[in-house]
Amino acid sequence: MTKITRFSVAPLSGMTRQLADVASGRAEPDLVITGARALSTYSQRTLPGKEFWLSGGRIAAMMPAGSYRGAAPRYDAGGGIIAPGLVDPHIHIESSMITACAYAEAALLNGTTTIFCDSHEIGNVMDVAGVEAMLEDARQAPLSIFLTVPSTVPATSPELETAGGDLTPEKIAALFDKWPEAVALGEKMDFVPVAMSDPRSHAIIQAALERGRPVSGHVYGREFVAAYAAGGVTDTHEAIDVDIAEDLMEAGIWLFLRGGPPTTPWHSLPEAIRVITERGASPKRVAVCTDDRDADDLMLFGLDWVTRQAVACGMKPETAWSMGSLHGATRFGMGDEIGGLGGGRRADLVLLDDDLKPVNTWYGGELMVEHGKVTPRLDQALSQPYRYPEAAYHTVKLPKGLKLTPDLPTAPVIAHAIRTELPGITLPHEKIRLEPANDWQSHFDTHGLCFVTVVERHGKSQGNVAHGLLSNFNLKAGAVASSVGHDSHNIIVAGTNEADMAVALQAIEAAQGGVCVVMDGQVTAMVELPVAGLLSDKRVGVVAEEVKALKVEWEKAGCTIPYMGFNLIPLSVIPEIRITDKGLVLVPEMAIQPLFESAE
Repeated sequence: MTKITRFSVAPLSGMTRQLADVASGRAEPDLVITGARALSTYSQRTLPGKEFWLSGGRIAAMMPAGSYRGAAPRYDAGGGIIAPGLVDPHIHIESSMITACAYAEAALLNGTTTIFCDSHEIGNVMDVAGVEAMLEDARQAPLSIFLTVPSTVPATSPELETAGGDLTPEKIAALFDKWPEAVALGEKMDFVPVAMSDPRSHAIIQAALERGRPVSGHVYGREFVAAYAAGGVTDTHEAIDVDIAEDLMEAGIWLFLRGGPPTTPWHSLPEAIRVITERGASPKRVAVCTDDRDADDLMLFGLDWVTRQAVACGMKPETAWSMGSLHGATRFGMGDEIGGLGGGRRADLVLLDDDLKPVNTWYGGELMVEHGKVTPRLDQALSQPYRYPEAAYHTVKLPKGLKLTPDLPTAPVIAHAIRTELPGITLPHEKIRLEPANDWQSHFDTHGLCFVTVVERHGKSQGNVAHGLLSNFNLKAGAVASSVGHDSHNIIVAGTNEADMAVALQAIEAAQGGVCVVMDGQVTAMVELPVAGLLSDKRVGVVAEEVKALKVEWEKAGCTIPYMGFNLIPLSVIPEIRITDKGLVLVPEMAIQPLFESAE
């Protein structure tokens, strides 16, 4: 399937004669890359003494070194390894807090030339208009970006949270029919309703399957795997350990092994890959992915880093690179277009050193990264980014006079608290007895608590505000807040006092989105996210520096889990307890739980 973009390469169907002429020596190539070793994802070997003849943005042929004798431009690879560009089968652009155009810079620097993104974040905020704006952004980007259509917007029922969007089966079908980039159904996060045969969940799956589109998944709990697979899901990135990885593999579900910075919730690869390295499973239906990265981590921990992590866990380098390229392409039916070095494939190529670190990246035969630096060609492309519709800059709509903390109990109560602990995905439900006290600080000091509040920000309620308590978050003073509260992306604020929490909320409203830290009434760090309250419109390097500063202040505040883990606290499809704008949610019961119950 051909993606329509200003960086498109002509379809192979119209180029076969041209490529055959070049490969046979009857026509001149556009470029010859010489002096290379070739990393074959087909045979999973590194082949010495090769050169590549490129024409029209595609590979015409891989030949023995020295075969070409003509006058076409040459590029000397200096004995390095030429490999196919990496293919990331599951990412969320919004997690990077930058636009698709800005994302392309970091991806190409990391040797990634194709991504499959699930834009459910902007769909949760702006419905179909947000998804289509992201697609227009993707068409401007110097990167092959395909969409796995958001499948679970909202993630739960309106009784449990308020979202800005509502992607019905009919809307999802229309996205498939309108956009050639829409190649699969995005992760079905509502795995419990899927397993319980919920009509809406299965109508969405049906809309994809009727159009021949595969269905991506997101599941926790081995007890759900059989029904999930029977429900049509055929990949997942949530294999968090070797046992569920084995269950998923034997159920016919592709594994996307997720690698991420070890201090975040996104590094399950070392455990799950043991199904291959220790239990002898074949990697043929296993790919690697990044899932979520902020702008800072995107620069440091790209898909190339994940691939090297697979090597560190025992995979042969050629097999690991195949898991990072051909396997993801094959999962989405594009293995004859990308992910390999065969004739006719797109000339999306990476020059690697012996440690599998990218040196150069060619995208459609154009040199975009050289010696680890952005080329003038890429810089030119990045200077012409897509501008989002004006409505995207006005998505934080808050009423005045919001109460951000619960009333202090005057009698003994059982408080239903959310306990935070690394890695920060699943959150234990902690029941704490509170005796009457003169102030909240007494409870905080005794039980290690702080406030957590979720504020509806889409203008769809009468100012919904839900109050909760975090246990073990370790915030000793001030407040932290984010407009990226997954998945409905309401505003989540944690704090030790209402005044600082109000300052944080006001800062996010003024910027129309962001993540911030407040101490003593002052914002000490903030990443402004004016596009849908999710994205900056700056280049990735600028945003990466802002994120670095935020992380420093976040750590100073004492927070137990990183801010990206904090953003997951409202994600009401992951056990055990969450908080949305409607209140505390028990998972998987999917029921609202009052904050306090009488202890008498």
